[in-house]
Amino acid sequence: MLIALDMDGTLLNENGNISPENREAIIHAQRLGHIVAIATGRSYMDAERQLRLADLNCPVVAMNGALLILPDGSQAVSRPLDKEDIIPVLRWMNEVPELYYEVYTEDNVYVELDKRVRLEKLAELKDEEIPEGFGWLLKAMIAKQFRQAAVTYVESMEEIWGKEDQHIYKALAFSLNREVLKEASTRFAEIPGLIITASHESNIEINHKDANKGAGVIKLAAHYGIPEEQVAVMGDSYNDLPMFERAGYKIAMGNAAELLKETADFVTLTNIEHGVAAGIRHLLDKK
Repeated sequence: MLIALDMDGTLLNENGNISPENREAIIHAQRLGHIVAIATGRSYMDAERQLRLADLNCPVVAMNGALLILPDGSQAVSRPLDKEDIIPVLRWMNEVPELYYEVYTEDNVYVELDKRVRLEKLAELKDEEIPEGFGWLLKAMIAKQFRQAAVTYVESMEEIWGKEDQHIYKALAFSLNREVLKEASTRFAEIPGLIITASHESNIEINHKDANKGAGVIKLAAHYGIPEEQVAVMGDSYNDLPMFERAGYKIAMGNAAELLKETADFVTLTNIEHGVAAGIRHLLDKK
């Protein structure tokens, strides 16, 4: 069996760590001969760092399936974006103060220094200054961005775009202004060959059309000779839907979006309650 785990809101707890309970459950499943993989929107470097801190070794479907790295460090899938297509939209986002965005490469996440400063200012907003319903979301989003290990701040993103050998695998845009975010999504949607997803309602994630968690997880299963019906997945958010659509068994977190819970075969505990460990126990008992 292949067990694919989302990270944020799923494997990671409220402090952004893999709990001892989740770690032990993963090791137990591995000892029984199952493949436990990570399927995340994060960069590979960020995902690998979390695994290393927990002394775990797993294949990683990174950046929503744009990059698939096996436990020995080799690449099984690489789906970069066409830089020439997306640069005009990224340049437009540079001029929009309300939009924070990141660009993901194979081994790093790049942010313009000015955008970092604007995000820090958002973090300083008083509760009454934050749009209704966005308070907890804003704090969670900012905490997540600041926790990322592989982030490099640059004066101008032109430094990254101008490198011919620098691949861009993913772009992420974040805003509390839904209209601005909708405009960014519309501009990207006009570019052929892209897929636009979201990990929550205040962001969009842009990848190659063939890069999604579902395709990445099934590609990984094929590498190990595991049929689709023997693939189990766990997730909490909208960018997990592609792997929910492909997997043989779907587990939604207790803190998952309602849409995932409605399509799930089983709803486990929340990420704060070590829901991955409970989900793995459920899978092994069912097996």
